[in-house]
Amino acid sequence: MPPLAPMRLYTLSKRHFVLVFVVFFICFGLTVFIGIAGPNVIETSVARTDLNNSLKLKPFNLSSPPLSTYNQQLWLTCVVELDQHDVSLKRNVTMTVKVLGVVKDGSTPYVNNQVHNRTRLLSCAQKCSEIIVAHLGYLNYTQYNIFVSFEDLNKLTYVKNITFTWKTYNPTFSQVEIWFRFVFVVLTFMVTCLFAHSLRKFSMRDWGIEQKWMSILLPLLLLYNDPFFPLSFLVNSWFPGMLDDLFQSLFLCALLLFWLCVYHGIRVQGERKCLTFYLPKLFIVGLLWLASGMKIFFLVVATTYILYLLFLIVRACSELRNMPYVDLRLKFLTALTFIVLVISIVILYLPEFLSFYGLLNFYLYTLAFVYSPSKNALYESQLKDNPAFSMLNDSDDDVIYGSDYEEMPLQNGQAIRAKYKEESDSD
Repeated sequence: MPPLAPMRLYTLSKRHFVLVFVVFFICFGLTVFIGIAGPNVIETSVARTDLNNSLKLKPFNLSSPPLSTYNQQLWLTCVVELDQHDVSLKRNVTMTVKVLGVVKDGSTPYVNNQVHNRTRLLSCAQKCSEIIVAHLGYLNYTQYNIFVSFEDLNKLTYVKNITFTWKTYNPTFSQVEIWFRFVFVVLTFMVTCLFAHSLRKFSMRDWGIEQKWMSILLPLLLLYNDPFFPLSFLVNSWFPGMLDDLFQSLFLCALLLFWLCVYHGIRVQGERKCLTFYLPKLFIVGLLWLASGMKIFFLVVATTYILYLLFLIVRACSELRNMPYVDLRLKFLTALTFIVLVISIVILYLPEFLSFYGLLNFYLYTLAFVYSPSKNALYESQLKDNPAFSMLNDSDDDVIYGSDYEEMPLQNGQAIRAKYKEESDSD
């Protein structure tokens, strides 16, 4: 039996598709403009230290700039400068790090009584790469003192200097981010409610696979925007940051799973068994999530995912290209997803984090619009149950839609249906 919840996608002409993409680019362009015109994401403060052959005498005592909760996190990095530019070096360096927090009265209680030993790779080719000395995921104090000593560098006679850099989130950016994410929380809640309202007259078993997945992705997008994000600035705890990371990874994994399931499920009619259909996809996406901290393993799993996704896309396009209705679904999802992936790579390279939030949100909003039933969807589904229109019931993806009808206004299509209805009634 065909699904009784047809998509708005079926009634869109070429002009409507162009308009959908134009609106998508305009909305995304606004987020790009806000990101460009807004404040810098990271604020840096350089603490340049002249060694003067004193590297062996005592560790470095470094004091951070004044901090607030709007700084969110704190990084201390260093760059080793060599007095010989033609030296090529790659070796592990052991650092001893001790972190102390400064309270308002000027005292410095231990943040952690333990002295941490860190091993970092020092790689130099004309210029040495940056090394992360310490990273604090949340800030309990308004200032920090960090003592750093390098045991292995004492053996290198051609070390000229070590430049330390404090990095934090720009407080102005944090305030913009709070409002930015709040707006998307409100918009996502509205889109989720409207999408659910549009499907209220149809049983869930009659939803298409895209509609079922959108009912999952939209609530996860709400969590991705994180309505609890302001707690990070009100509570000095690791929990709000951990919650934010969990919500983001959960949504991104669900989005990866959505692509696999849709491109495979659009070819598989009827029951999709958990063991044979969903379990392999869950396994691949789960490995991606587990391997996110292991570079080589992550690249292997990511390559496997990409190859599997390309296989599903090519197979779906080759098997279903002669079915105009299904072909339309494939073309639209593939075109929009390809655009989003290309833009995502550019954003991550720049990086423009606010633009990435806007891109994913407007991507889901666009899919929710085209996959939601149109206003006359219930009337069209009743026509499909009429034997006079049995030609519409060949599969769950059958609708009169082709090149001859792409430019036909919706009103003309309704007139044709009314004419067929009159003929069937007279019979």
